[in-house]
Amino acid sequence: MENSVATAAPEAGEAGETPTYITYEQRDGVAWIKLNRPDYANSQNYRLLGQLDDAFRRAVDDEAVKVIVLGGHGKHFSAGHDLGTPDYDRLLPRERKLLWYDHIGLEGAEAQYTLEQDVYLGFCRRWQEIPKPMIAMVQGACVAGGLMLAWVCDLIVASDDAFFQDPVVRMGFPGVEYFAHAFELPPRIARELLLLGERMPATRAHHFGMVNRLFPRADLEAEVEKIALEMAQRPRFGMALCKQAINHVEEARGKRSTMDAVFHMHHLAHAHNQLVTGSLAGGFDGKTMAGANKRQAGEG
Repeated sequence: MENSVATAAPEAGEAGETPTYITYEQRDGVAWIKLNRPDYANSQNYRLLGQLDDAFRRAVDDEAVKVIVLGGHGKHFSAGHDLGTPDYDRLLPRERKLLWYDHIGLEGAEAQYTLEQDVYLGFCRRWQEIPKPMIAMVQGACVAGGLMLAWVCDLIVASDDAFFQDPVVRMGFPGVEYFAHAFELPPRIARELLLLGERMPATRAHHFGMVNRLFPRADLEAEVEKIALEMAQRPRFGMALCKQAINHVEEARGKRSTMDAVFHMHHLAHAHNQLVTGSLAGGFDGKTMAGANKRQAGEG
């Protein structure tokens, strides 16, 4: 039995070191991959997403791995995309994994469109097609870009205090880049999630079928492990074919073409924000967005 763990690396800014934002552990046929930026609610900068892609590749290539669990260290699963932490890295060179050219040095709408084709929409589509079953283990906040990571998984198992939210209409966007809202939820509920931008408690998400199972936070990892180990008893090829079958159903319902259309709307909004406010996000950063979310939830 292999049991390998990638521990937290040095903080950003230490000379010559690239921070590690992901931990990886393999035990009993299950790969445990966790986001590791707990001080920033596991918000996703571009290096984190690149490392997450590497971790998924490692799990796919490892014949001993039958099931992948995606989680997050700390209080929250993920508060979404990094909107301006000290490790914000939009202008840093990055290893490109897909066949889009580099966004560095590009002007106007082309820069962000190119970057997000690769690292947001492209990655999520690639991850949804991973042939091994994936379980999202969600505690606390699963906001905006956090939804994208949970939605590419086959099962979502959540703590009973988790919540789901996409508040980006505040920024003028129709929703996050991987627009699966109306495939994960009934259309009228998807409209509510987006237009009000409120937190959806895990209990309500479970009611609508977006979440498979709920457990107390203290029991979450142990219960997810039981599910993963049960799943790991199935034939690998049979599970891969099962995933392909369900993905085919979603494609037949128009998931890919819908995402393409909304992705272009999303980038029209980016371009509009740049013209009107000079900001890709309409003047919002992580602090102001978090503050708005807390006020809406009655916490601030």
